[in-house]
Amino acid sequence: MKIIMLGAPGAGKGTQAKMIADKCGIPHISTGDIFRANIKNGTELGAKAKEYMDKGLLVPDELTCGLVVDRIQAEDCKDGYILDGFPRTIPQAEALEEALNKIGQRVDFAINIDVPDENIISRMSGRRACTSCGATYHVVFNPPKKEGICDDCGAELVLRDDDKPETVKNRLRVYHDQTQPLIDFYSARDVLRTVDGTQSMEKVFDDILKVLGA
Repeated sequence: MKIIMLGAPGAGKGTQAKMIADKCGIPHISTGDIFRANIKNGTELGAKAKEYMDKGLLVPDELTCGLVVDRIQAEDCKDGYILDGFPRTIPQAEALEEALNKIGQRVDFAINIDVPDENIISRMSGRRACTSCGATYHVVFNPPKKEGICDDCGAELVLRDDDKPETVKNRLRVYHDQTQPLIDFYSARDVLRTVDGTQSMEKVFDDILKVLGA
């Protein structure tokens, strides 16, 4: 089962992707994780990506797609995978589709978690991230056991700059301009499934499982 997660920043797609991966026994793949792994392992693609990242530039679509396609051909992806954070734009989606065609694969489901902008702004301002391991929490929906401290590693939790309301509004504008068209792209391929992301985390997960037939 090959799944793409769609939805605005803060819609909860990363959390749901991890839950689906655990339930279905397939890897949860985020572009951030791929970049970090390739840089850490000193691969040629990782070195190229690092050049852009060190300059504060976006990694080009072709290079990002190359890293993703390399990752999904790993042994642990033989039964499927969940892509989280890629593709973000139509050119990325087209590049991914072309690359998948070459290896005889196609996307089975594009799951769109639909949440209104005002809900997302409220949600993200409550998020806290670990300064050490990167684990994320929410002061209301998923609080740490001890306020301000990561459950996993004991490091400090902070409100990231990109979760501040003014930044979130800008991110949402970019999302609607660049990423929203992906909904039409995958709808045209009859793989898009939309779930109501304003429900509880458990209900959203149940709805996604029904879509997947899992």
